[in-house]
Amino acid sequence: MSPNPTPTSTYRLQLHAGFTFDDAVAQLDHLAALGVSHVFCSPILQAAPGSMHGYDVVDHSHISDELGGEAGFRRLAAAAHARGLGVVVDVVPNHMAVPTPLFLNHELWEVLKQGSDSPFARWFDVDLTGSQAILMPVLGNRIGQELEAGTISVEEREVPTADGGTVVEPVVVHFDHVFPIRPGTEDLPIEKLLEAQWYRLAHWKVGSEELNYRRFFDVDTLAAVRVEDDGVFEATHRLLVELHEEGLIDGFRIDHPDGLANPRQYFADLQAFTGGCWVVVEKILEADEALPELFDCAGTTGYDALLRVSGLFQDAAGLSRLNALWERVSGVGEWFGSVLMQAKHEVISSMLFAEVNRLTSMAVAICDGDIRLRDHTRRQLRNAIGRLLVEMDRYRAYVEPGMAAPEQERAVLVEAADRARPNLAADELDTLDLIVALACGDPGTGDEEQGAETLPEPGHGPVTTELRDQAMDTRELRAEFMVRFAQTCGPVMAKSKEDTAFYRWNRFIGVNEVGSEPTMVGITTDGFHDFCSALTATWPSTMTTLSTHDTKRSADVRARLSTLTEYPKEWEVCVTELRAATDELRSDPLDGATELFVWQTLAGTWRLPGTAAGEEPISAERLSAYLTKAMREAKWHTTWTEPDAAYEEAVIALALHALDDEACAAALDTFTETVAGSVRANVLGQALLQLTMPGVPDTYQGCELVDLSLVDPDNRREVDYRLRRDLLAGLDSTADRPGHRAPAPTADRPGHPAPAPTADRPGHPAPVPTADRPGRPAPAPTADRVGRPAPVSRSLDAEKLLVTSRALRLRSEHPDAFRGDSSEYRPVATTSGHAVAFARARAGAEEVAAITVATRLPSQLGEQGWAEHRIILPDGQFRDVLTGQPVSGGETRLADILGDLPVALLVPASA
Repeated sequence: MSPNPTPTSTYRLQLHAGFTFDDAVAQLDHLAALGVSHVFCSPILQAAPGSMHGYDVVDHSHISDELGGEAGFRRLAAAAHARGLGVVVDVVPNHMAVPTPLFLNHELWEVLKQGSDSPFARWFDVDLTGSQAILMPVLGNRIGQELEAGTISVEEREVPTADGGTVVEPVVVHFDHVFPIRPGTEDLPIEKLLEAQWYRLAHWKVGSEELNYRRFFDVDTLAAVRVEDDGVFEATHRLLVELHEEGLIDGFRIDHPDGLANPRQYFADLQAFTGGCWVVVEKILEADEALPELFDCAGTTGYDALLRVSGLFQDAAGLSRLNALWERVSGVGEWFGSVLMQAKHEVISSMLFAEVNRLTSMAVAICDGDIRLRDHTRRQLRNAIGRLLVEMDRYRAYVEPGMAAPEQERAVLVEAADRARPNLAADELDTLDLIVALACGDPGTGDEEQGAETLPEPGHGPVTTELRDQAMDTRELRAEFMVRFAQTCGPVMAKSKEDTAFYRWNRFIGVNEVGSEPTMVGITTDGFHDFCSALTATWPSTMTTLSTHDTKRSADVRARLSTLTEYPKEWEVCVTELRAATDELRSDPLDGATELFVWQTLAGTWRLPGTAAGEEPISAERLSAYLTKAMREAKWHTTWTEPDAAYEEAVIALALHALDDEACAAALDTFTETVAGSVRANVLGQALLQLTMPGVPDTYQGCELVDLSLVDPDNRREVDYRLRRDLLAGLDSTADRPGHRAPAPTADRPGHPAPAPTADRPGHPAPVPTADRPGRPAPAPTADRVGRPAPVSRSLDAEKLLVTSRALRLRSEHPDAFRGDSSEYRPVATTSGHAVAFARARAGAEEVAAITVATRLPSQLGEQGWAEHRIILPDGQFRDVLTGQPVSGGETRLADILGDLPVALLVPASA
C-alpha cells in the first residue's frame, strides 16, 4: 500500500545502467532505517543509449531497458511500498533527445521522414512549412567537402518501428548518424536526394547560427517538445500518469519548467491529469524572487533553501581580505556584475545567436505586418531584444498570451528595460518600448484585425516566406513572440551566469552555486528565520536541498569553503605558501583567476580526517576532469569547441603538482587543521537545519555521510552503501536500551576535540585509522604539532550520519509538526548570534515536537566559548536525541547543550 503521497523526506537516487532498479531495491532497507519516507528517482523513461542521467528521453511510452524496464520499476515500487516508502519520479517535459542513431526517437524520425504529414508534426518546436525545414548540424566539415569525400551515402538499414518490430528501409548514413528518407525520393542522386528531405545536413558549427528548432539551452541533441499541445502532453505523460493511478508513483519532480511555453498551465494540466499529487518544480529563484502563487504545485526543488542554509555559515566580515587577495592574484578589477554582463553578451552573440535571431525575425514580421510599426528596423529590433535579454535579472517573467500581464511580472520586464536604456542609441529607445510591449502581450503592438494576408509577398521582407506559408495572423505571431521571448530568457541566464561567470569570477567559489549569488555572502539568523516563516505560510510542502545532481559542489565541499570567510587571514597565508611552492609552474599561459579557482578546489576536496571521502585528497583523475570542465565552461582561454591544449595542460600541471608536493600538502594540511572545528560545525549544522526546517528535505545519494563531490559527472560516482549500512548499524547498536537514541561516538573529553592523527611528516595528517569493528570508528591518535586547533577525534562521518538519521526518524514520527499546513515554525531566542535555534510543532499545539540548535561561525566565540550565553527554551524537560543528554527548559546555558556536539536536536523528555 502506498504511503502518504506528501513526503516527510526524500532520498535522491541517480539511476543508470550501473545502478538499476534492482540495485535500488537492494538499498531500500538502508533508506528505511535512515528514516526517509520516499525514494526519489532520476528520470525512468527510455533515454539515449549510455545515458548516465536520464534527461535525454527518446521514448515516453517505455520504461528504460537499461534500468530494468517496466518490470524492474514495478519491483522497485512494490518493494518500496512494502517498507512504507513512497516513490517520487523526475519528469522531463521540456525536451527529447536527438540520439545517435536518430531512429531511437521514433517521433522525431517520423517528423524528419514525413514532415508536416507526420502524425507527430506538432510535437517539436519547428516550422515545417518549407523544405529542408529542420537543420541537422552533424557534419565534421561543410557539406560540399563531405559529399566530395563520399562520407554521406544511402544504405539499407533495419529500423525499429513503434510496435516494437523492425523494418528494412533506405536511409542516409554519415558515419554513426542515420537519417530517414522522404518517401518517393530514395532513387534520386545523393545531392538531389538530400535537397528533397525535410531536414538539412550541415556542418556542426552552423548550428549556433542557423538552428531552427528550439533546444534545451544550447544543446543541439536535445530538441524541445511542445507539451502545451494537449495531444503531445497526453502522449508524453500517459505512462507516468498510469503508474501514478496504479499507486506505483506517489509524486513528481518537474525538470526545467522555465523552458515550457506556459508553466502555470502545465502544472494545472498535470494536476488535472493525475487527479492531484505532490509536485515540486526545478525553479531557480533569485534571492528577492518568489515562486508565483498561481503555480499549482507544492513548491520548488529547494535551491532557495540552499542559499539560506549555506549562507548562515558564511561570514561577510571576511570579504575584505578575500577581495584583496582576489584582486591581487587574479588581476581582475571588475565586479561580478560586469563579468556577468560580458558573459551574457557573449552568449547571445554566439551559442544562442539562433534563438535571438529567430526572435528578431518574428519582431520584423510583426512590424512588416502593420504600417504603424514598419519603421522599426531589423537592427533596432535586434539590439533592443538583445539588450533586454542581457538586462533580465531572473530566468523569466511569467506572462501568458491572452491574459493581462500581472503587475509583478510586468515589473520584471519594465525594470530590465530601464536598465537597458542607457546602453541603447536614441533611435532604439522606442523600439525597446515596443519589445517590452510585445513581451508583455500588450494591445496595440500590431493590428489585431489583420491576418496573414497582410504580410508582404515572399522576397519582399525578412523571413516572410515561411511566416506567410504558415498562414499565421498577426495575433498568433505576437503570441509566439511573447512565449519565445520568455523561453529564451532562461537559457541566457543559465549559460551566462551558472555556466560561464561562475567559473570566471572566483573570489569565493563557495557561493558560485545554482540558485546563489556570488556577491551575496552571509545570511543573518533573522534572515533565515524570516525565510522559514515565509515558507511555512506559503509553501509548507516545498522541497529543500543542499546537494543535487546539478550543484556545482556538494554541501560538504561548500561547508569547508565557507571557512575561508571565517579564516581569511589564514587562507591568505595558505595561498601565499601554495604560490611559493609552485612559483616555477606559474607562468604564461596560466592566469591568476583560474589559479585561485584551483587552490579553493583543493581546499574543498583535500584530505579530511574522520571521513571516508577525505581519507585522501581528491584523485588526479577526478581533479583533471573537473578542471577541464571548469576551464571550458569559463570560455576565457579554452572552450569545448576550440580547446587550448597548452593552457589546459598548464592549469592541470599546477593542480597535479600540488597533489604530490610536500610543501603544498603542508600548507593545505595546516589550513585544514586550523578550520577543523568550523568545518565540523558547518557540516553538521547545515545538515540539521535543512532536515528540520520547513519543507520536505531531500538527501542526495550518499550524502548521509560527508561527501566531497564536485559538479557532474563527479557527483554521480558509485556510492559505498555497505559502509553506510554498517556505520548506521554501529550507531544504532550503541543504544543503552531499545528505542533509546544512540549517543555520538565518545570524545576524549566532553566538549573538547581530541588531538589530530600522527603525521608521517610535519603537517601531514595520517589517514583515519581503521575501526576495530564495523560501524565504530577508532579514536584518532595524538597530533605531533602543538598550538594549532586539532581535527576532532570522532568520525565526522558517524556524526553526520547520526544527525541525518535521527532528524529523519524524528520527522517520520511527527509528520504533522514538520510537513504541510499542519506544521508550525517557531524561532527560539538565544543571546548569541553564533547559535541559531527554532522549534517545530503541530499548528496550535502548546508542546513542541522538536527544537533544533546549531552553531555558526564558532571561531568568533574566542577562548571563552559559549561562556554564559543562553538559549530561551520552553518550560519543561527535554532530551537531546543526538546524545541522550537531558536538558532543562527555560533559560539554559548553550554550553550545557552544545558541549559535546556543535548541534542539538531536543525533544520533550516524555517522547
